[in-house]
Amino acid sequence: MTLSTMLPLLVLGSSLVPGLIIFGLPDHSRTLRSVLNIGGAVVKLVLVAWMIWKAAGGEYFEFSVPLLPGLDFVLRSGPLALFFVGLSALLWLVTTIYAVGYLEESPHRSRFFGFFSICVTATVGAALAGNLLTFLVFYEMLTLSTYPLIVHRETDEARRAGRVYLAYTLTGGILATVGAVWLYTVTGTLEFAPGGIVAPFIDDNPRTLSWVFVVLVAGIGVKAALVPLHGWLPRAMIAPVPVSALLHAVAVVKIGAFGLMRIVFSIYGIDVVMTRGLAQGLAIVAAFTILYGSLRALAQTNLKRLLAYSTVSQLSFITLGITLGSPLAAVGGIVHLVHQGLMKITLFFAAGNLAETLGIHEIRDMRGVGRRMPWTMAAFTLCAFGMIGAPPMAGFITKWTIGLGAIDAGATWAIWLLVASSILNALYFLPILYSAWFEAPPDSWPAERIFPRAETSLVLLLPTLFTAAAALAVGLFASAPFSPLEWARLVATRQYSP
Repeated sequence: MTLSTMLPLLVLGSSLVPGLIIFGLPDHSRTLRSVLNIGGAVVKLVLVAWMIWKAAGGEYFEFSVPLLPGLDFVLRSGPLALFFVGLSALLWLVTTIYAVGYLEESPHRSRFFGFFSICVTATVGAALAGNLLTFLVFYEMLTLSTYPLIVHRETDEARRAGRVYLAYTLTGGILATVGAVWLYTVTGTLEFAPGGIVAPFIDDNPRTLSWVFVVLVAGIGVKAALVPLHGWLPRAMIAPVPVSALLHAVAVVKIGAFGLMRIVFSIYGIDVVMTRGLAQGLAIVAAFTILYGSLRALAQTNLKRLLAYSTVSQLSFITLGITLGSPLAAVGGIVHLVHQGLMKITLFFAAGNLAETLGIHEIRDMRGVGRRMPWTMAAFTLCAFGMIGAPPMAGFITKWTIGLGAIDAGATWAIWLLVASSILNALYFLPILYSAWFEAPPDSWPAERIFPRAETSLVLLLPTLFTAAAALAVGLFASAPFSPLEWARLVATRQYSP
């Protein structure tokens, strides 16, 4: 094998191999487990950076092996794949460092970190998938590896949340598989290609391929948390904070959004999706999800559940951007993969810091917490304003770009949607910020822990500050070469001009 065929496998192996080893370690092997966890994450990040650097010079990476008659297992680099793999590699390293500190006293740590590594392996594998069959293999691997993380605490509530999660995601996987088989019977291929593979067949099979689109979107839309397929996500918040961060910023919901991109761009092609009216229906679902998620967030009293419904809303900006039919709107949707990831992981890290340091889980207990934990709340505040869409944060860049694309596409209704979303975001974030910074703190916190040299453990605080700074930087330097926005322009250009 050449380096071009081996590198995708090495990227997968950098998390798969440490994860398999960690399963066999006793819980008290903290040092070795941490070395394997963080070492594997560092190796993955280096390999992905090398792959991106080589790809920028025109080098191509592909691994392929026959899996079924006429169908191969394919891992392939490309601008869209590397865009998501780069995000996953970076945030996995940060989340691993955070998780090591967060789960220091937790039981079953080896089991947790073993499945944690398998989960990231599945995410990266789905991102590098060169066809729908390979994508679905990793899609189901992600479902099965995430379940033990959700039920990690082994409480009755955690087990109920796990059952709901499996009911939703396994049903979604079945639908996606049915859609893939149906697609193959019509087209004879499941390859991902710029411009899609459906165009030569659409005139002879318009109704069939329209229904295939609906089935595929319904199956993948479960993980993308499109309403009404989102019910598993708020319940999954019973999981430890590193799992919540992984679910919302790196793995499950992002694979759902990424899978919708693959359906629109790499299977059907934007021209077919627009001319056959398929995009309009998906855009309506995305718009409803954006408003519904924000309205439900307004009613929450638990901080993590509020953030979960915020994810339901925010994630659909990705779907909205890719279905408006404008290259510029698509840029906004694609870049939100990174922007939402950085902002949401920061918010969950901050929520975890509050829970681990002060025992705060409910919003009502956040009065005056900014005085006790100013760095944590500064990070939370920056990313809350980013979710609202305030400049110069990453969320502003997303909404501004999608808004310009909506004008370009003549979809002025989307402008009002963006405005309504920002207002609703402000309505549920600003009262929290006001209470945290301007109200008097209570005489005592629910369960306070004292850290002599910082407001909380540095292993928890530093990842939070890093991701908050990154969310600010990608907004401030959005026009810089190699910024996520510029990379998203490259991806969108390829999809609209294959």
